[in-house]
Amino acid sequence: MLQINFLRDNKQEVIEKLKVKNFDASSIIDEVITLDDNRKSIQQESDELLSRANSIAKEIGVLFKEGKGTETNDLKEESAQIKEKTKSLQSTLSDTEHQIWEKLVQIPNIPHFLVPNGKSDADNETIKEVGEIPQLPDNKKPHWDLCSQYKLIDFELGNKITGAGFPVYTNKGAKLQRSLISYFLDKNIDDGYEEFQPPYMVNEDSAFGTGQLPDKEGQMYHVTADNLYLIPTAEVPVTNFFRDEIINKADFPIKCTAYTPCFRREAGSYGKDVRGLNRLHQFDKVEIVQVQHPKDSYETLDVMVNHVSSILEELELPYRILRLCGGDLSFTASLTYDFEVYSAGQDRWLEVSSVSNFESYQSNRLKLRYKDENGKTQLCHTLNGSALALPRIFAALVENNQTDNGIKIPKALQEYTSFDIIE
Repeated sequence: MLQINFLRDNKQEVIEKLKVKNFDASSIIDEVITLDDNRKSIQQESDELLSRANSIAKEIGVLFKEGKGTETNDLKEESAQIKEKTKSLQSTLSDTEHQIWEKLVQIPNIPHFLVPNGKSDADNETIKEVGEIPQLPDNKKPHWDLCSQYKLIDFELGNKITGAGFPVYTNKGAKLQRSLISYFLDKNIDDGYEEFQPPYMVNEDSAFGTGQLPDKEGQMYHVTADNLYLIPTAEVPVTNFFRDEIINKADFPIKCTAYTPCFRREAGSYGKDVRGLNRLHQFDKVEIVQVQHPKDSYETLDVMVNHVSSILEELELPYRILRLCGGDLSFTASLTYDFEVYSAGQDRWLEVSSVSNFESYQSNRLKLRYKDENGKTQLCHTLNGSALALPRIFAALVENNQTDNGIKIPKALQEYTSFDIIE
């Protein structure tokens, strides 16, 4: 969420930058500023009445001692009128503050100057491509056929017990899945991230803090009886560890990693692009989150991108990095890099990670702050990334490594799987 004073001081700049996200902010920023002017006026009037009420209380005490009953009664009547007026003003002030909040949460984060113009993922900018596309024989298979052939995943069993988009991993498929989780966590820990195991459900405050509410409530599973939400990513609970906290400047950067299942309704998803593991309602992901000093956050973003790259290279997966255009950039992000791996069995690129800098947008919602060298409270910057999302990594691994003799396991994973081929 953007700060009102920032909108006041940089109104035209914000309007121009948000055009990159294809968002016209001109009218809503005017509304916010007008409402804030009204809020200040109401607050001033309320403060003046409170000051007058305090003066009256002192005068009444003096007059009462002097036995001046008539004058005392007049002041008591004025005090009662002030009390009623103040009550009305406080109600109006509360309504005005709520209106400001409702407007502010509709304004997306400002994109970084590197974000290219564009309306959809077709306009994203490829900035790097690594590795060679595997050359497979004509009888190559997509992962859903391979998983059935080698008994790695039972899609029908998941459909039976829950529904489409909830696969059951079996035998060596389950072992490969568990191995990937351990491998990703170990890589992150080796890079200085502290491991956590957070809850899989969050309350409204947490969902608001990272921007899922009120923007994405339709994409989350809602446990209505308890008003809790199943997490769409570990970013939500982990970033909320620091809600309402003032960070010691010496503790930057704060680096967290967590494995969780993730739950997404994926309403409206259909067609060939959602077959098999391509799009699920429940999937496993290992997340990295950093809380950083504002001056260092973009250098940190580059470091996080390089970290994800190193993992994909160890897994021997061809990948590319995309800089998201304004039309594909999320509501809360300032700059995002997507990673896609090539899926040779499907002849297509599959997204496996997004690494983003949110600058102070989440921190303002979270009230996540630090004190600068002058002792003044400032907002931190937050960043996160997938390191990595498992379904499409799993899909690309089994497709790209299929042979007539079985599915080969990359060397980096063999110490985790304890086997080098799935036969």
